[in-house]
Amino acid sequence: MKVRGDIIANLQRNIMQNFRINEAERDLIKEKMKASGMRNKEGYFRKMVLGGYILRLDFTDVREMTRLLSNATNNLNQIAKRVNTDGNIFASDIKDIQDDYELLWEQAKKILLSLANIQQ
Repeated sequence: MKVRGDIIANLQRNIMQNFRINEAERDLIKEKMKASGMRNKEGYFRKMVLGGYILRLDFTDVREMTRLLSNATNNLNQIAKRVNTDGNIFASDIKDIQDDYELLWEQAKKILLSLANIQQ
């Protein structure tokens, strides 16, 4: 009879940990376990507790980018309305658009650098 490595490992695991969950949490665990392809519940829990990680995301930079994008869009729409009304576009309009997009790119670079620094 062959003895699998996980059976031997389980014999060495002599401490039991218990926790309570509700039905919705149980169902979610079942879904995630199924999606992982694992069938052994203890193995799945051990893998998630010991090898999993928690991400805490700060969306401050993303909210700022959304604000900047909204401002740039509003400015562009106002310029487009004026151009469509009287056919005039001014150098200051072009400068405003360039400034808005420069701020957007700076914010995008900041977000991309933050994402690149996320380590597993």
